[in-house]
Formats: sequence, structure tokens, C-alpha cells
Amino acid sequence: MSGDAPTAGGQDPKDKAPVQEPSPSGDRAPGSAAPGVAGVEGAGMDATTKASTDPVVEESTEGANTPGTDPDATRTSERGLSPAGTPAAATAVTTRRGMFGVAGAGDTSGYSGLVTTSTQSVPTQRPYGGWFDEVADLLGDSLSEVGLGEDGQAGAIEKVVVEHGEITFHVRREHVVEVCRRLRDEPDLRFELSLGVSGVHYPEDTGRELHAVYHLKSITHTRRVRLEVSVPDSDPHIPSTTGIYPTHDWHEREAWDFFGLQFDGHPALTRIHMPDDWPGHPQRKDYPLGGIPVEYKGATVPPPDVRRQYT
Repeated sequence: MSGDAPTAGGQDPKDKAPVQEPSPSGDRAPGSAAPGVAGVEGAGMDATTKASTDPVVEESTEGANTPGTDPDATRTSERGLSPAGTPAAATAVTTRRGMFGVAGAGDTSGYSGLVTTSTQSVPTQRPYGGWFDEVADLLGDSLSEVGLGEDGQAGAIEKVVVEHGEITFHVRREHVVEVCRRLRDEPDLRFELSLGVSGVHYPEDTGRELHAVYHLKSITHTRRVRLEVSVPDSDPHIPSTTGIYPTHDWHEREAWDFFGLQFDGHPALTRIHMPDDWPGHPQRKDYPLGGIPVEYKGATVPPPDVRRQYT
């Protein structure tokens, strides 16, 4: 008889389900058992035997977690981890309610029911990873020449924080001018460009409520660092750095206008956005949100026929 004979159950071999071939990527068909875990015994091989027959691939760890040589160090830092894999630590300061933490005024943001935990970063331990250690060492050595080394209460640097792939030097306010000068003038540092001075208000950070943040870039070495100076709300004075970075003239005026930071030695610390007689500093978190009259005293609106045309 030609052809395949039917099986004992009366089923033609052609009607049997096709054998599932393993995919090149090792993916299993939906609902199938994992190899070496379930279903192996039915194939005449137990899980131990199956595991022992699989090839073992060992990953090389040579050069891993070495600052400056680990190719994944930057990507690791961008995930909030140090190159050694330690999570960037932070300590809880207080619980904030609402989008901006405003108290005693109506919240028109629509987030009055939001409750968040305010945190403060703690110092990062060495190694920082990549070129961060090199910059920290160079800055520390340069400051040591004038008795302002990184370590000790008399030093210019309070702490160093590495988070999200960025390094921040927290500087004592009385030494911020010298730190900027060293970062700009040292040949191996050469942070010759400042991208601005930003103000930040942390009302829950008692004794350090107002922060000035300086964003510096080295065009020579293609690097960026951040300086941060913290002062109490009751004494918001910081030495002006316009003598080091002249463009801070406008940035320090803006930080004064919006946050009330007073930069001693600034050539003309006046408001730059708000009218001179505007009460308060509108980007502070204790500034009222909505419900206040907005009036620009002395402003005039020209008649329609003499207004500037943009067409």
C-alpha cells in the first residue's frame, strides 16, 4: 500500500500539529513551558540534566565600574546612580501641599490637593565617576593655594553632589568669587562661559531658604559644572560675581527681582522685569497666587492709531 498508514487512533500523520521550531531569539511560543522548569520531564530529561547541558556564558567584568573607563558610566549616572551603582541619596525635609507650597493665599493652580515630600540631596562619596573626580581634584588643589581647600569647615566647598549625570559644588557664599575665578582661570579647568545665575526658593530648608545657582561651561574642555550658594531668608546677601563673569550683571538683577537675593558689589542692582515700585518678589513660593490686583503704576497705553505695527 502506498502512502502513510493512519495511526492507531485513526489520525492521518499529515493532520498532526506541526512541531514548534525554536526561534533564533530564544522566544517561546505563547503558553509553552520554560525550558528546564516545566515540561522537560515529559521529554525524557529532568530539569537538572537540561540545565547541565546548556552552554554557560560568562560576562567579563574587566574594567567595570572604573571611573573614567566604564563606557556605561554616563548612562548609569543619568539614571540617578553613581558609576559604582549606588543610588543618589536624599533626605526628606518636609511635606509640601499644593503645586507651589504657598500658604495663606488662594491656590489657583488647580493642584491644591497635591501632597509631595520635599527632599534635600546629601553629599556624594568618591569616586564621583568620569571627569568629575579630575575637576574636583583640580579645583581643590587650586583653592588649597589660598587656604580654601575642599575639606574642613574653613574650606570653600561645603559638599559635592552628583545626580542625574551632573556635578554640583555647594559653595560657601563668602568664597563664591574666588571659586569662580579659579574655575575660569586655571588652564586645566577653563570654565570660561557662564550660562546664567538662577534663583531658587526652598521655604522648608530652614536657614538656607534662598539658593543662587551658577551654570558654568568649559568650551575648552567641553564640560559643565554647577555651583550652588545657600543663604538664609533673613540675610540674603551674596557677593556679586560680575567681576568674573560680566554677563552676571543682568542675571543677578533678575535673581534679585524675582527672589530677593541681594548681590553685594553689583554695579546697579535694580529690578529688570518688574516695575521699580513692585511689592515683593513674585517667584518666591510664599508669594500670593491669584486674588491680588495687578497694577503697573505710571504705565500708559498708547491709542490704537499710534501703536506699533507688526505687519
